[in-house]
Amino acid sequence: MKHWRNSIVASAAAAAVVVSAQAPRPNHIFILVDDLGFSDLGCYGGEIRTPNVDGLARGGLRFTQHYNSARCWPSRAALLTGYYPQQVRRDALPGAAQKGGATSPRPPWAALLPAMLKAAGYLSYHSGKWHIDGPVLAGGFDRSYRLEDADRYFSPRHHYMDDRPLPPVERGSNFYNTTFIADHAIDCLKKHAEHHADRPFFQYICFFAPHFPLHALPEDIARYAHRYTNGWNALQAERGRRLKEMGIVRHNPPPMETSLGPPYHFPDALERLGLGEVNRPLRTRWPTSSARFRR
Repeated sequence: MKHWRNSIVASAAAAAVVVSAQAPRPNHIFILVDDLGFSDLGCYGGEIRTPNVDGLARGGLRFTQHYNSARCWPSRAALLTGYYPQQVRRDALPGAAQKGGATSPRPPWAALLPAMLKAAGYLSYHSGKWHIDGPVLAGGFDRSYRLEDADRYFSPRHHYMDDRPLPPVERGSNFYNTTFIADHAIDCLKKHAEHHADRPFFQYICFFAPHFPLHALPEDIARYAHRYTNGWNALQAERGRRLKEMGIVRHNPPPMETSLGPPYHFPDALERLGLGEVNRPLRTRWPTSSARFRR
């Protein structure tokens, strides 16, 4: 389940447009991770250490009921326009005459959130994945680092700075897209503080991780090399206990659906990645020799 705040952010944008210049204009940092299960985070019972996110949760609130559009590009369209994705041609509606999908253009009236925030004096910054139709800066953002290679965490071929192509990154470099996306966002905020401290900002940070195929840093793989060897059903039971202890749910996890997998089969990717890669839950113990690192 991905975490989206489309209704909250859209409401904030509408309020910002009509507010007077003298009224408080809060800054917004929106961090988006791709294809994350909500219980992957430590503050929702996950076994992976996420101390910074957990700290934000302790000082804020955790949603216990939230909805999204189940896939990447429709949810992003809803977030940035305030409309259902079918209304803005970013997803298909079964039985409807109007078509829509990942490559369909939005109607001219479906402006993006940063364009609406400009009327309230906001500057907007984007870092990471895009997956919306049209260039980033034309959508109202003032700065952008856009990365399009979901399968190249270490050596992207298609990435852009302010919508201008960057050279491909060669294998063996120190590039890692999660780190680079975060560094670009930090640079945007530092320069905003230096040159535009009197204006509010909207920072939109979109990580690829943990989108398939996840390429982790070797030190992270080593840190969790033996954590998942007991099988996914054992991890599911452990998370379920923690969720109940936290008061987020009141029931035990449902039986594992071993035939349920991603909506796309990715047969070419599975063949390319080789033996040991799976796309369905396994009840058996996972062999420790399967912990591999590819760069």
